[in-house]
Amino acid sequence: MITVARSEIGHLMACYLREARHEFLRLLRTPSFVLPTLLFPALFYVLFGVVLAGSRGGVQVSGYLLASYGVFGIMGASLFGFGVTIAIERERGFLTLKRAQPMPPGAFLFAKLVMAMLFAAIISVLLALLATTLAGVRLAPQQWILLFLINVSGTLPFCALGLWLGSLVSGSAAPAVVNLIYLPMSFLSGLWMPLSVLPDFIARFAPMWPSYHLGQIALGVVGHADSGNVLAHVGFLVAMSALCLFLARGRLDRESDGSGR
Repeated sequence: MITVARSEIGHLMACYLREARHEFLRLLRTPSFVLPTLLFPALFYVLFGVVLAGSRGGVQVSGYLLASYGVFGIMGASLFGFGVTIAIERERGFLTLKRAQPMPPGAFLFAKLVMAMLFAAIISVLLALLATTLAGVRLAPQQWILLFLINVSGTLPFCALGLWLGSLVSGSAAPAVVNLIYLPMSFLSGLWMPLSVLPDFIARFAPMWPSYHLGQIALGVVGHADSGNVLAHVGFLVAMSALCLFLARGRLDRESDGSGR
C-alpha cells in the first residue's frame, strides 16, 4: 500500500512539474511576453539606477531602485503571465479543454505560478548583477538572499490579482486592462520614485495598493522603507490574495457551469 501511494504521489508530482515546464517554455518562446518582462526592469534600472543615479544620491538611489524595480518587474511577470494568459485561454476555450483532460486538478494554475516565480527569479538575478557591476551596490549575503526570496514569493498576491482580472475580461482586452492597472499602481506606490518626492495626497493613498506593501517589505531589506511594520504589509497582501482568489474562483465556476460569462 505504501509503495502504491508513493508511486501515485510521484506520478502526480511529475504531472504538475511537466505542466509547469511546458508553461515556462511556452512563454519563454513568446517574444511579446518575455522581452518586456525581462528587459524593461533592467533597462529602467540602467537608466535611472546607474546613468542618472550619480546626480541624485549615487549608491543610495541605486539601492532604492534595486528593491523597487525588482517589485515592479515581478508584478509584470505575474499580472501578464496570469491575467493575460488566463483571459486568452478562457476566450479560446482552453480552460474547458484542460478540465476535460485527465490532468490533476489545479495543475494549470500551479504551472502558471511556477512560471511567474521562475521569471521573478531571473529578473532578481539580472537586477542584482546590474546593481553590483554597474551601480556599485553592496549588500550583505543575507540581504541578497532575502531580497531574492521576497521577489519570488511576492509573485503570489499579483498572480491572485492576475487570475481575478483574467476571469473578468476578454483575451483581446486583457493586455490593455492589465497595463491600466499595472503601470499607474507602480507609480502611485513609490516604485518608480520615492513617495517623499511625490505630492502628499499620493503618499496618503499609497497603502491602498498591494505594490506599496510588497515594495515596503523589499525596501526594508536595503534600509529605505517608509514603514517598518512588516506584519501589517504581509497581512494586507495575504488578505488581498485570498479575496482575489475567492472572486476568481466564483467567476470561473459560474462560467464552467454556463451560468455566467
